[in-house]
Amino acid sequence: MKKIIYILFFVFLLSLPVITLSSCHKASNIDAFQLPSEFDASKEYEISFWAKNDSNATQKNIYQRAINAFEEIYPNIHVTMKSYTNYQDIYNDVITNISTNTTPNVCISYPDHVATYLTGNNVIVQLDDLMEDYNYGFGGAKILYESVKQEELIGKFMEECKLYGSTYLIPFMRSSEACYVNKTIIDSIADEFGEEYNLPDKLTWDYIWKVCKKEMEIKEAKQTMIPLIYKSTDNMMIQMLRQKSDDISINGNYSTNNGDILIFNDTTKDILSYIDELATIRGMSTFAISSYPGNYLNTGSCIFGIDSTAGATWMGSSAPMLDVHAEQVVPFEMKVMEVPQFDLSNPKMISQGPSLCIFNKENNQEVLASWLFAQYLLTNKTQIDYSQTEGYVPVTKKALNSYEYQDYLNNEGNIYKYTNSNGEEVVDKNKYYAPKIQASKIVLANIDKTFVTPVFNGSTALRQAAGELIENLIKSRRRNQNVDYDEMFDSVSKLYKLDQIETIDSTTNSVQRSKKTLGPLPKISVIIIIVFILAWILIGIYYLIEIIKNKKIQ
Repeated sequence: MKKIIYILFFVFLLSLPVITLSSCHKASNIDAFQLPSEFDASKEYEISFWAKNDSNATQKNIYQRAINAFEEIYPNIHVTMKSYTNYQDIYNDVITNISTNTTPNVCISYPDHVATYLTGNNVIVQLDDLMEDYNYGFGGAKILYESVKQEELIGKFMEECKLYGSTYLIPFMRSSEACYVNKTIIDSIADEFGEEYNLPDKLTWDYIWKVCKKEMEIKEAKQTMIPLIYKSTDNMMIQMLRQKSDDISINGNYSTNNGDILIFNDTTKDILSYIDELATIRGMSTFAISSYPGNYLNTGSCIFGIDSTAGATWMGSSAPMLDVHAEQVVPFEMKVMEVPQFDLSNPKMISQGPSLCIFNKENNQEVLASWLFAQYLLTNKTQIDYSQTEGYVPVTKKALNSYEYQDYLNNEGNIYKYTNSNGEEVVDKNKYYAPKIQASKIVLANIDKTFVTPVFNGSTALRQAAGELIENLIKSRRRNQNVDYDEMFDSVSKLYKLDQIETIDSTTNSVQRSKKTLGPLPKISVIIIIVFILAWILIGIYYLIEIIKNKKIQ
């Protein structure tokens, strides 16, 4: 029997690491943030900032300059930046670190991502009271720099930062999508086949389909040409659904605001059938299947490249950030246009762009230090400098209306020259690059026509599923396979576990209603825990038997 005890004790020792890890599977409880009455400037604070740049050294330098300037104002706050090249990596790392309470202090993020972060207990700081605080809120009296006032933030962008009726983010930059058009090819098609192919002032999907199908009829085009490449199929499906519906309550047959999944419907089937016209003749592709739209556009292998306005510096034969060899570039005239619509009288465009969230910590002073830094990123210098790197627009009226930003917009297409520290004249091709400024102007002209999708725990998965439907269709057609939409709906729903998404109680509008665990424990962990429990039960039984035996002997 002693051997059994040793074996059971050995099992217990083996179980300890798994039990420890299991206990960390969900984030430890932290009390909700309480704003201190005063910021304690006598203590040192180390805060981390997880940022995203588009492989763009200029953006990284702008962040670093902002950090340096902020640390001069608050020498007791030390900011360390970790730089990422895409949002998904940030999201994955945050999810991993929530379980061990090692999240960053300030993080570039999207509302969809924050909805998942909120499944932890008090992981993200709710900002409503903090934003309105007289001393440390927007424009706060005790902030040591000129903080932006709440009324100076663009209201529509602030609304996008609300989840379940409360504010959990502040906007940092905003963008939308644009259609980058090879006008040279279109003009040649119109010259040969008639004026109906002339480029209109506004794009419709029907016009794009007509041009793409005509281009694919040309024998030489079939081998190398992909007339339409869409960077984000998520956005493609979401925008098409919204453009086909005026019912905001059902968000274009996409989902309800409280998380009911509606995307698997007849409207979606109609859109897929519409896309199938081009997919069957290989008249369109996507980033996931081919590559960036700009790579094909710049080599003369694409007519319509639809991408973020933030990607404008990669578009055009004279683009300052080419991703292809210069000898592969084919000179052409490019026009930057709004995304295609089904109904030009009621245009709808998706709103996107990074926001900032603040993670809760045990030390409330550390959180306040993080908030002071996050606010600093909304000051004019950072907002204007960063917006000029890509087709972004600032999120404050103060920056938008400033002389510096208006002067930037008015210099579209000009050459920017400056003298460096060595006294040498430098030509900056990027600063006034015309397509980039044109893309920004498209965003500014359509702020009231933009929309965002509902945000809830699981909305990230739904967004990915929307794009997966288009990807699956195109891949199937390339394999000459038939597509059953109902079967596709079922497989995509299971792939992204959309049947497991919990809805929100609309009567309470509470984040608690949407909470789920970060995922089930691994099966091996469950098995070991069960073995551990059984081992202790057997140990207890053994000792009980020994006690009874000893009493009988006595």
